[in-house]
Amino acid sequence: MANADQTYVDPSALRRLYVHDDRSRGFCAWRARTRGSLPLTRHGRSELVNGICLAVFRGDIDPDAGHAALADLEADLAEGRLCLADIPWRQVLDRARELSLRHTPTLGTRTLDVLHVASALVVGCRKFVTYDRRQAELAKAVGLRVTAP
Repeated sequence: MANADQTYVDPSALRRLYVHDDRSRGFCAWRARTRGSLPLTRHGRSELVNGICLAVFRGDIDPDAGHAALADLEADLAEGRLCLADIPWRQVLDRARELSLRHTPTLGTRTLDVLHVASALVVGCRKFVTYDRRQAELAKAVGLRVTAP
């Protein structure tokens, strides 16, 4: 059984717990096997909330399902399945700059993807969960073990 506390989950992957799609079943099964509390940064939380709200806007889910998804997210935080990880922003932004200079010219990574990988490194995570190919390549390039459940 995997341990969650050293696993950083990209918010777009984590969204699959709250807004169901073709990858949700696999993600939910992975989460059931991963014990402990997953770290979630405040910017990750904001991205996740926005992703749920965008699903409502796009008609992927109705407003009631959106409210339920947001309530489930808050329950996961309150009950310890997710924990807010405070990060030292200067350190994360400096690391993101370094990663961008070194890897973006060859990998084509986007700013938010670089920020999430930098956050994972600063928080001390060893594993990274994402479905984004470029973000996964960056995470691998910096020594994180990557999975896409």
